[in-house]
Amino acid sequence: MFNFFKIHSVFLLTLVLGASAFAETKDIPPEMKDAQIVEKLGSQVDLQGLEFTDESGQKVQLSSFFKQGKPVLFTVIYFGCPGLCNYFLNGFTNSIRALEYTAGKEFEIVTLSMDPTENSKMALAKKASYLKVYGRLEAEKGWHWLVGDEESIQKVTASLGFGYKLDKATGEYQHSAGFFVLTPEGKISRVLYGIDFPYRDLKLSILEAGEGKIGSLMDKVLMFCFKYDPFARGYSLYAMRVAQVLFLLTFFTIVFFLTRYWTRERKRQLASRGV
Repeated sequence: MFNFFKIHSVFLLTLVLGASAFAETKDIPPEMKDAQIVEKLGSQVDLQGLEFTDESGQKVQLSSFFKQGKPVLFTVIYFGCPGLCNYFLNGFTNSIRALEYTAGKEFEIVTLSMDPTENSKMALAKKASYLKVYGRLEAEKGWHWLVGDEESIQKVTASLGFGYKLDKATGEYQHSAGFFVLTPEGKISRVLYGIDFPYRDLKLSILEAGEGKIGSLMDKVLMFCFKYDPFARGYSLYAMRVAQVLFLLTFFTIVFFLTRYWTRERKRQLASRGV
């Protein structure tokens, strides 16, 4: 009973923090001040010279996941987490499963353990479990699960703005719920908070980070018509852009019908002259 309430108390607390990145510092419990996500939109993530171990036990450079010209969804969790990380991974996996895009094709996923004591065998077990939930085995090469030493973990999480803190009394990490959407160059494009991510926000954030290199023509029109609202923490219709699209559609429709009319009239006049 004690463990149940303890786990859920931590879950609720970290969820509130993840949904309140703009809250004033005085509203945050002192013990959680180092476990927040601090937005650094547009900042370059530290990629160079950082080496980790992937789920197969191979040494990999973090920069290697940013050479395919695709957006990267970067998540930070730890495999031994008793509550929040599992809720987050479940919600995250269900959210990306709803997309028509697939990890390894239109985007990459990097999942890093914040716990330097965890190993590649644990990473492999987690990967197998969540690939099964994801239901797209072709994503096996597009979802990378990493472990590393404390120095490397701290460098990349600091550049991301992901704060966490080890509770020495319990051996558990305090942290917020959310993930980072990075451009193919490794710049922070968006931060999405919580444990469940609306289809529209997830899709638009990937399109935005892709810098116009992925998605259909309709996706690009959709991207043009929506704008990220930092207060609502999501994408909303941008009235001016919608008006611009409607104006252009109306303009080209008129031009099309006028062209057909003038062509038809020209042919009729030529026919009447016997030309």
